[in-house]
Amino acid sequence: MKNSGTLKVTTPTDRQIVMTRVFNAPRRLVYEAMSKPELLNRWLFGPPGWSMVTCDDDLRVGGAFRWTWRGPGGEEMTIHGTYREVAPPQRVVRTEIMEFGNSQVGEQLASMVFTEEGDKTMLTLTLDYASKEARDGAIASGMEHGVATSYDRLADLLAESSKRK
Repeated sequence: MKNSGTLKVTTPTDRQIVMTRVFNAPRRLVYEAMSKPELLNRWLFGPPGWSMVTCDDDLRVGGAFRWTWRGPGGEEMTIHGTYREVAPPQRVVRTEIMEFGNSQVGEQLASMVFTEEGDKTMLTLTLDYASKEARDGAIASGMEHGVATSYDRLADLLAESSKRK
């Protein structure tokens, strides 16, 4: 799937990346799609050719999550962390640690804010890194392309859900 160009990415500080996307769905549905493992499995595939093989999620303050994807050659990528704030359907804050094979990327803080805009929802994802170098490494990895593609799949899932209602 091609990136629709609807993801906006900014770097307001030396240690932050802020990504925003508007979805054509009510906030409650967007929040659910981003917080329920059975829905995450339907849109959060990882890079092309990869599949999600683990989606453990305990969405509560102090709860942990662990998501693992496997690539076509058997390689694995994992993101895991702990929830610090959970305020459905407005906000989620969690720590995130990325692992690629045997290497681990330092911890970042991810804050998701879901803002209602009529019958649409603006999602703002703010990533706070420990250093400018860590932030620049994330940018250099091309991570925004993966996020954009995943959010396009999420938009498709939300459109399907709207048609069934």
